[in-house]
Order: sequence, then C-alpha cells, then structure tokens
Amino acid sequence: MASQSHASLASRICSEIASIFSKSTQPHAPPLDLLVSELSTAAARKARVFLYGVGREGLMLKALCMRLAHLGLSSHQVFDMNAPPISAPDLLIASAGPGGFSTVDAICSVARSNGGRVLLLTAQPENGSSVKHADVICYVPAQTMANDEESAAECRPLLPMGSLYEGALFVLFEMVVYRLGEALGESPEAVRSRHTNLE
Repeated sequence: MASQSHASLASRICSEIASIFSKSTQPHAPPLDLLVSELSTAAARKARVFLYGVGREGLMLKALCMRLAHLGLSSHQVFDMNAPPISAPDLLIASAGPGGFSTVDAICSVARSNGGRVLLLTAQPENGSSVKHADVICYVPAQTMANDEESAAECRPLLPMGSLYEGALFVLFEMVVYRLGEALGESPEAVRSRHTNLE
C-alpha cells in the first residue's frame, strides 16, 4: 500500500514537471531547441561554456556543467577556483527563475563586458533585472517564488516555491544532453570515458 502511494506521489510530481513542456513559449524559441542550438554553436567555435545559478537552480546548472564536460565541451562553474576568465567567443548560461538576482545581474554584466555571449534561463522573460543583461532568453514557463503565493494560499502545493522550475531545469538539461550528444556525434562510450576515475 505504501509503495502505491509513493508511486502515486512520484507520478504526480513528474506529471507537473512534464506539463511545463507542453506550454507555449511564443514568441520565444522552445527551450530545448534553443539550448541545443546555442551549445552546438559554442562547440563549433571552440568556445568555453560557463554556468551559474543561485540556490537549487545553481545545483541543476552544476549537474549540466558536469555532463557538458562528459560531452567534450570545456565547461566551467562560475566561482570554482579553476574557472578561467571569460572572453569572446565564450558562452555564459545563467539562471534567474524569478527574473533577477543581484549576483546573476553582476555576473551576466561582467561576462558581456568581456565579450562573452549570455544565455539567461528564466520563468519571467518579460521583466526582471537579469533579462537586460542577456543576449538570448531561454523561457522555461514554470512557477517560481515570483508567482507561487496564489497557489500556496489555495492549498499546500505539491512543488512549493521554485521547485517546479528547478525540476523542469533538471528534465530540460537531461533532454539537452541527449540531443546535444546526437548533434555532436558523441557515442555513449566516448561520453563515459570522460567521467572522472578519482572517486
């Protein structure tokens, strides 16, 4: 009985996350297509890829950073001690689900001033302080802390605060890794060979 309730709860959470990918992102490009295109282009021009996000968004971007390295890209997490300086033709992928954070604003601004291209992931593509620092907006139409108070007032939400956005990022990034591996011609064996052996 308990296993059925666990499976039901897991199914409801997965369904909420999956529903994000059936929503229209017009006039913005679908996030999967946009990310695969930007990363494929970055790989073709031998650009380094930098990633940054705060809190749980940042954890999702760290997971993507790891997989991009496995795919053979030069990927770096902002604030890691071995992150090199950004310059042209590098790409910064930053996330500000609610539209803006002071740290994201600052990092995006520095990246652009040094010739880097800035892709911003957000659930608030029309406003927010970080939007003005981006070259391209990747719209993920999920609830964040910017708009969760209404649903929380009605009942206890299954995915509170920014959990829906963060879960959507995890799923989106897994789709990106799969599609990007195909686009770059990376075999599963080649990807696996780049995993650390210092564990």
